[in-house]
Amino acid sequence: MQQELELSVLPERISDESHLLETGASKLDIAPERIKGFKIRKRSIDARSKQVVFRVRIVFYIDELPSPENFGVEYANVAGAPHVIIIGAGPAGLFAALRCLERGLRPIVVERGKNVQERRRDLAVLNRGGVVNPDSNYCFGEGGAGTYSDGKLYTRSNKRGDVQQVLEVFVAHGATEDILVDARPHIGTNKLPHIIRNMRHTILEHGGEILFDSRVVDIMQHSGQVAGVELASGEQIAGEHVILATGHSARDLFELFHRKRWLVEPKPFALGVRIEHPQEIIDQAQYHCAVRSEHLPPAYYSLVEQVGGRGVFSFCMCPGGVIAPCATDKGEVVVNGWSPSKRNNPFANSGTVVQVNLADVPQVARYPYALVDFQHEVEERAYVLGGGNLVAPAQRMVDFVEGKFSNSLPANSYKPGTKSVPLAEVLPAFIHDALRQALPLFGKKMKGYYTNEAILVGVESRTSSPVRIPRDKITLQHPQVKGLYPCGEGAGYAGGIVSAAIDGMNCADAVQH
Repeated sequence: MQQELELSVLPERISDESHLLETGASKLDIAPERIKGFKIRKRSIDARSKQVVFRVRIVFYIDELPSPENFGVEYANVAGAPHVIIIGAGPAGLFAALRCLERGLRPIVVERGKNVQERRRDLAVLNRGGVVNPDSNYCFGEGGAGTYSDGKLYTRSNKRGDVQQVLEVFVAHGATEDILVDARPHIGTNKLPHIIRNMRHTILEHGGEILFDSRVVDIMQHSGQVAGVELASGEQIAGEHVILATGHSARDLFELFHRKRWLVEPKPFALGVRIEHPQEIIDQAQYHCAVRSEHLPPAYYSLVEQVGGRGVFSFCMCPGGVIAPCATDKGEVVVNGWSPSKRNNPFANSGTVVQVNLADVPQVARYPYALVDFQHEVEERAYVLGGGNLVAPAQRMVDFVEGKFSNSLPANSYKPGTKSVPLAEVLPAFIHDALRQALPLFGKKMKGYYTNEAILVGVESRTSSPVRIPRDKITLQHPQVKGLYPCGEGAGYAGGIVSAAIDGMNCADAVQH
């Protein structure tokens, strides 16, 4: 017999299995020896009161042993099977490829960047010297933007598909089972590359193909039917089915659609800055303590405010994290954040962004790529005012709100360096004004948040794609090009690793041979 209970557990007892067993036996009013095992199904931190506790849902096995769980998937060997071309090896592309194996289709994954091991060298050059490889950076390469940007798996995408299945695929390829139970699952930048490599091996061992350093320059079509892709090398790969999973920063693919006059729609997105505090400030605010308990993880936060009818919100919060340079071309500054699995760095950072609506850029009425240009112009301005080499313009928080120049900047995690710049010179006026109004309000919600110990680093601009590539709701194919499946974040149908993975699987399911 199985019984499920929800328990409140003190942080210092959360890893004490005998305590959990005894508590469960007491709640169930049975002898402890009747419980033959238990499994934690969900685990979250409740910090609403002064005493912080873990809320856990546990299944107790009474008079029976727990059944072993198998997270592996039976993949077919697809050598010689009909093939599907997948552009991009991010989460959408990789999960589309794995789904193809399940469906007996042979995936050919075409990735402009390098594999995770070789990609690491380009990131080192990017961080140390500010030199951007436009095909191998934090956004492009095996695993996509998430590989070296944290591996957060928190999502609200349950209506799009099976979130649990995505998490189980990660576990089958090396992630810890903690991601199946934590309310905010997280793999960590230090661990995700190994998992991505294992996914690659699964694809190759079952007859799939992955081509690195292979940038697509054309999607060929004949009489409204996809005919294959052409690479920068001049090689052509013929095929009647192409899943377009390029990510939100592949502007050259947007330009390709523009040249071919294929339908693309402007899409609202968000833009702002990355804000970094000393982690201890966030811990003190969220855990109501002077010093965080060793039994609690570094604290996170989620903040949102409406300012003049416009949303301002925190995004991609990284406890114990690092601000990373995420430019994909020379002459631009873009920042993002990541955390290692232990989240043990001394700073906490979060994107803090403002809604950008279609009405904010009137040119979208006649030019669907106007928001792409708007995004790029802000990134170029940040580069110029930072002075080059990916040095980022930055300002202390209270100085930003009060319109004061920061005579000094606090220590921070952004390796290429920061330069004191009034961010009013970087950000569009409506973004700047919304942030100025929202930050003191955030400070009222979270004690200690509004402080000059916090630094604002510009710009956080790649929150999502500024365009959507339309597709039929049933077939998931582009309305003008049969066999072309716009997919994931770059096409405007996802917003993170899990939702992109789900969309990749859905597009693979839609392929009909």
